[in-house]
Amino acid sequence: MEKSTFEQMGGTYRQEGDYFLPNLAVPESTPVGIWGQRRRRYLREYRKPLYNALLLGGKLGAHLTDVDQQAEDLFSQLVRQIAMQENISEQLKANDQIEWVSAMNNVKNRVIEIVNAEIIYA
Repeated sequence: MEKSTFEQMGGTYRQEGDYFLPNLAVPESTPVGIWGQRRRRYLREYRKPLYNALLLGGKLGAHLTDVDQQAEDLFSQLVRQIAMQENISEQLKANDQIEWVSAMNNVKNRVIEIVNAEIIYA
């Protein structure tokens, strides 16, 4: 490869035998929680242009992490608020565990639908 062509390519290279190979590094990715995974799946299936733009721009990981944090915060906040409004307390948990589990599952399922609608599928 001519020196002038090699310099025009940019980046750094290492020579292995007769070949110059680019020094590539895989960007570090932060683990994404369940909400970020749901957002990724939604974008990949229903919002392909946005997914590709984020992916190619190197912003997908940050976007998914941000969505995951927002969704987790909203989920926790709404579960606490609704449980308090419906008098689902530690006293109920101590007196009737089955009723408490049933009520909390109901609250969590409703909150999941709210988070999905407001953050994940927005």
